[in-house]
Amino acid sequence: MAYLNVETSLTGRRWVGPDPEVERQTEALAQITRLPPQLCAVLARNKVSAEGVSDFLVPSLRTLLPDPMLLRDMEKAAERLLAALKSREKIAVFADYDVDGGASAALLLTWFREMGHDATLYIPDRIDEGYGPNEPAMEALAADHGLIVCVDCGTLSHGPIAAAKGADVVVVDHHLGGETLPPALAVVNPNRQDESGDLGHLCAAGVVFLLLVDMNRRLRAQGTQGPDLMAMLDLVALATVADVAPLIGVNRAFVRQGLTVMGRRSRPGLVALSDVARVDTALKSYHLGYVLGPRVNAGGRIGAADLGARLLATKDPNEAGQIAARLDQLNDERRAIEAAVREEAMAQAERRGVEGPLVWAAAEGWHPGVIGIVAARLKEATNRPSVVIALDGAEGKGSARSVAGVDLGAAIQRLAAEGLLIKGGGHRMAAGLTVARDQLEPAMERLAALLSKQGAGTGGAGDLRLDGVLMPGAATVELIESLDSAGPYGQAAPAPRFAFPSISILDARRVGANHLKVRFGDIGGPQLEAIAFGAYDTALGPAVEGAGLAKLHLAGRVEINSFGGRNRVQLKLDDAARA
Repeated sequence: MAYLNVETSLTGRRWVGPDPEVERQTEALAQITRLPPQLCAVLARNKVSAEGVSDFLVPSLRTLLPDPMLLRDMEKAAERLLAALKSREKIAVFADYDVDGGASAALLLTWFREMGHDATLYIPDRIDEGYGPNEPAMEALAADHGLIVCVDCGTLSHGPIAAAKGADVVVVDHHLGGETLPPALAVVNPNRQDESGDLGHLCAAGVVFLLLVDMNRRLRAQGTQGPDLMAMLDLVALATVADVAPLIGVNRAFVRQGLTVMGRRSRPGLVALSDVARVDTALKSYHLGYVLGPRVNAGGRIGAADLGARLLATKDPNEAGQIAARLDQLNDERRAIEAAVREEAMAQAERRGVEGPLVWAAAEGWHPGVIGIVAARLKEATNRPSVVIALDGAEGKGSARSVAGVDLGAAIQRLAAEGLLIKGGGHRMAAGLTVARDQLEPAMERLAALLSKQGAGTGGAGDLRLDGVLMPGAATVELIESLDSAGPYGQAAPAPRFAFPSISILDARRVGANHLKVRFGDIGGPQLEAIAFGAYDTALGPAVEGAGLAKLHLAGRVEINSFGGRNRVQLKLDDAARA
């Protein structure tokens, strides 16, 4: 049965509440812990026991950081990097062009710099070179460097790594590995096929951080103090959220403590980026994923590929300001390109049908730099794994995004092994592929079949999941602060969303181009304000504005709105339904 009997909301969605077992666990936790029931609902949804509540609400590296030596080849990688440092060898860092790659590179560049050694940064151009190591670049780097460290890439790069003759190659990655590993000195990757998978939720920056932890340990054993790694958690946090790594285990501690580090405003690149983005509140996971991350990515998508990594690694505030301004400009350009591609892709996908296990679109002339974002938008709109492909001549390059519970990277890697793709790989939530134009239809048909076996397409495209009900008087600043203690929220840990049942709309008006501002509650009693961004792009804005005296159920996320030195509760409105 639909939650609050909402089978079809004003935006056409079905509301789904917590399952009975979660409700029972919520009640039990509330009785035992005396914590607010809304917080207990979040804890129960995350399967936190009464005994584990304290550790969950205060995630610490002390208790959650795994032993780096659990990962294969960690010792070989750490020893080789330290040997290169000791002998003053020339070291090159080859990184992917996205946030995770840029942050991973910045971690290494910063660590080496603080140890008095400068490393060379190389990031391939998305259009000209594509993802990961390529033979010309690796040959050129090997001619001038004794050691090449590939971060956030390299696990499937057999040919390019073999081409790096005369240099040792160390791979630090998290993408799914194949049956055989490339001929590198070391491949540190929790998603190698011979790993347990226990650390498979780490992004590349998280794996790099473990490598730095191990190197610092080895330095201490030799009587040398390594760089302050806690000060580098801002980079790990940014990468973890921006790369949609699940916020479970040590990732929660990385993000929670990384946000604290960011609050000190000590990294010039992140300070400059926050300033150009006009962030005037304490940073949260949302800002990492939707404000800072896209700007760091903009260089790799449509500009100079190395801008993001250079911004994150620089110590110079002037250089940081210049790069941040350029990235902000590129991000505006990216938005315009993305909007056009998104409109075309959505229209094509809808013509093909969005009820199956896979939603996809392909066309000539789409900018390869935005197809990943467009795939994410299709996924969000349909609740289906999505693929968007930019065709160019006989081939197409695609980006794919998945939904919770569906391992997209493994499915795409299988397609590549079966010969339906020229190449493909990634991780559970995101992947990339190259496909021959004449294999496009059979490849997508096969991918849909593989994803269907994993349960893709079983959820309604419009299902809205809710954690419970709230009344305006209960939505206090104190409650939201307690809910924040169960964060950070993001991939695999969605922020709590509540319904406000049978509410009177006291005021509803359009603000800006297409946003909706609402005041709701009781005349003379508790009232709240709500904001729905882009509400007039859907049926939500006109329907709520025109509700008149009719009672509505409202649904969304409660948050603290800080303005003019005052903290007020605000509902970020996602949906509404007639009561």
